[in-house]
Amino acid sequence: MTYLVATAANRRGNLAKYNHGSLRLRKLPSVMQINSGAQLHDVHEHPQPLGADNEVGSLRTVLLHRPGAELGRLTPSNNSSLLFDGLPWVARAQEEHDRFAEVLRDRGVEVVYLAELLEQVFDNIEARALATAPVISQRRLGHALRTVLVSHLEGLDPVKLVDTLVAGLASDELPPSLSLVHKLMSPADFIIDPLPNLLFTRDSSFWLRNHVGISSFAMRARQREASLLQAIYRYHPRFSATTQLYQPQLELLEGGDVVLLGKGVIAIGVGERSTAAGAERLAARVLRAKLCHTVLAVPIPVSRATMHLDTLATMVDRETLVTNGHTMQGLIAYPVRLNQSTDDGDAQIQIGEVAPLLQAAAQALKIDALRVIDTGGDRIVAEREQWDDGNNTLCLTPGTVVAYERNTKTIRKLETVGIEVIAIRGSELGSGRGGPRCMSCPIQRDA
Repeated sequence: MTYLVATAANRRGNLAKYNHGSLRLRKLPSVMQINSGAQLHDVHEHPQPLGADNEVGSLRTVLLHRPGAELGRLTPSNNSSLLFDGLPWVARAQEEHDRFAEVLRDRGVEVVYLAELLEQVFDNIEARALATAPVISQRRLGHALRTVLVSHLEGLDPVKLVDTLVAGLASDELPPSLSLVHKLMSPADFIIDPLPNLLFTRDSSFWLRNHVGISSFAMRARQREASLLQAIYRYHPRFSATTQLYQPQLELLEGGDVVLLGKGVIAIGVGERSTAAGAERLAARVLRAKLCHTVLAVPIPVSRATMHLDTLATMVDRETLVTNGHTMQGLIAYPVRLNQSTDDGDAQIQIGEVAPLLQAAAQALKIDALRVIDTGGDRIVAEREQWDDGNNTLCLTPGTVVAYERNTKTIRKLETVGIEVIAIRGSELGSGRGGPRCMSCPIQRDA
């Protein structure tokens, strides 16, 4: 089977443009239009199955979302509720993201765009229904406005539907109606809220071997992202053989809190976004499916700066992580394993003795110790660089990572110990508090 993925130039030409309140997208050529001169290339099935069981093996395929018109919807009055710390310069954010994608391609990584996958499944009526259900079911709409909205969405082609679901729909972008709810809205009120955080694809889904988990989001601003990922993983032919490990209706759990420390060992952060109940649910599922032998449940500080475990630490090489050592010193872990000795034969999870995280990780990995590279500088500098995603790196191959260029002291420390760092700009991308790892969901990685 052959899949079509747009080249960088083609993708840039098909992204949303925000102009006088209207959002426009040019439709990607269909498979039947491949000979019409569109810049498309074939991506054949790899002999290696989709999936990942670690954070550092050679990255083969990654899911990205190039930011677009949804960032242009952020205003001083809504950016906080939409989880951004500022108002990004959209064109510059796109340039930064294009460079990120270019770095990945230059290293042989196949880049797959979330919006294009949605366009390809939205010819399927069931996929459309799944993706639009959270929008249509909003109780605040009322019957009359809901009826108008349903009719509007049904009339959109796949590209425009993706545009609307991602960038949102303002009140004045829907034709006038007899709805009292609609009449009382200001022109700038959103009937469909934008999804600026869709940029952070590691948060919305995660892979464990050939199983995919779809996040159950804690924050209202992100909850609708899950239905888009469900539509992709359920209806796109590329993922037809993929088992769904976690679903958004389950206990709160987000992909940024799931870190694959090494063969058979997974760490799950429990803090602002993922709950102990979510960690327990995922631990039971991965252990019973024999996707790992140990899960480490790691309580992390509940704060904006440490919203996910991967804001505190990421793997940069085998048995090597970069982290803010001042924070890491206080982290503990509860090892969770499967108890095979129950009388009825039904294996239950067993919680071991709490231990410092680094000690528990080394024991689970059966090594003397993890190599730890501290975020650069003293406590003040380390806090600044951790806030600016200095610990949130993406590993392309063992010992080669992508990082934001502004974290100069952390980069210097990484390079001093032999880690190759590909530095990219992230002044605008980082306003949503996410680095290269947050912006990428590996869907195929070597062991």
